[in-house]
Amino acid sequence: MSSDGLAQARTKMTDGGVHPTAIDVFSRFYDLLASGETGTIPESDVSPLGDVPRHADLDVDPDAAREALAATAIIKLNGGLGTSMGMERAKSLLTVRDDAPDGSGPLTFLDVIVGQVRAARAATGARLPLVLMNSFSTQDDTLAALAAHPDVAVDGLPLDFLQNREPKLRADDLTPVEWPADPSLEWCPPGHGDLYTALYASGVLRALLDAGFRYASVSNSDNLGAAPDAAMAGWFAGTGAPFAAEVARRTPADRKGGHLVVRTADGRLVLRESAQVLDADKDAAGDIDTHRYFNTNNLWFDLEALAAELERTDGVLELPLIRNDKTVDPRDASSTKVVQVESAMGAAVEVFDGALAIEIDRSRFLPVKTTNDLLVLRSDVYALGDDYRLVARTDAPFVDLDTAHYKLVADFDARFPAGAPSLVEASSLTVEGDWTFGADVRVAGDAVLRGEGGEVPDGAGLGPDGITA
Repeated sequence: MSSDGLAQARTKMTDGGVHPTAIDVFSRFYDLLASGETGTIPESDVSPLGDVPRHADLDVDPDAAREALAATAIIKLNGGLGTSMGMERAKSLLTVRDDAPDGSGPLTFLDVIVGQVRAARAATGARLPLVLMNSFSTQDDTLAALAAHPDVAVDGLPLDFLQNREPKLRADDLTPVEWPADPSLEWCPPGHGDLYTALYASGVLRALLDAGFRYASVSNSDNLGAAPDAAMAGWFAGTGAPFAAEVARRTPADRKGGHLVVRTADGRLVLRESAQVLDADKDAAGDIDTHRYFNTNNLWFDLEALAAELERTDGVLELPLIRNDKTVDPRDASSTKVVQVESAMGAAVEVFDGALAIEIDRSRFLPVKTTNDLLVLRSDVYALGDDYRLVARTDAPFVDLDTAHYKLVADFDARFPAGAPSLVEASSLTVEGDWTFGADVRVAGDAVLRGEGGEVPDGAGLGPDGITA
């Protein structure tokens, strides 16, 4: 292992214009990595998280709720490009609905988020700033799209701030990797734990405090369930806690996701991501009856408590390391093996004394990670209200589309030219082969479509036996 790997990485980051605080954060993680730290959390060191308060049971005084929301800022993580679905610009600019309440036309994630913020402002009188954490890849397109919503800005506050970047490290000696074929692949984001560093280093944290804001509600921009919530704000403010994580009950589909546990040594809440689970512990970690709650990445924190902790540590929040082993070109398994040093924003739950968790239902967790999710979100399973909240008419069906033909958004859209079929009566939809769907297709029960492909006619039904009249 090279003795000057860290020095080379620091020089590369400095030359690349990375903020000194972000370089210090990276240096802390590098030292942990070089010392052999893997970031794993053994099952023997933790115990399951017990019962927690439920969002559905909250009884918050309406005045207290409005007062808390008036002191809250909405922060959305918006650094992703949706590359897994073939996108080359901000994922939040993907169309998700065509039924805008005001009749204005198709809506992107960003349009829905703006609509939710506007509606919450109108209902409560809160200023409710919307601030995006963009990446270098998403900033220009996103700000251009926000120009169509000039009323969303709050005087004195920026619309966004930039997440940082760091060098990928060669797995053999932990020096910064070189990849002349595409130098951009030499860099990676530091994981969404960079939120705290970026807030601090950009000055946005101080700007929010100076503008009179006390709390932040944070979520991913592809999760349209995480709308501004006055009752949740009132609950969080009333607890006096510095930090709270929204968690949901795990299902078999959530076996591999990050989940909250209790560290036996000190009783603190800890986020254990799938990359931090030992191979020997995978069955135990995936036991949804034992570890009942997964992390939704919807977070609340006290801005004053965060600022105090960051001042204490000179901006270096002591988050646990996540080591992520990759190849420098993610599309080429034969390319140089690298280590990406990452952290999770939800892991801050262990940094703060008195951090809490609260259970939510799936209405606040509607992420879109694949075109399977996108089809459900575009369908009649959900209704979009005047407040721009998505309300489920029924339980969302399980959708499994043939990845050879539907994985990429452009291919997916080409096969649903008339929009999503009706899924409100479906329990599941499995599509194998290359099928193009006509207008007004209705899916019912456990529908299956197999074969090489073809056309699903306008007005057709789909069921367990395939296409019906």
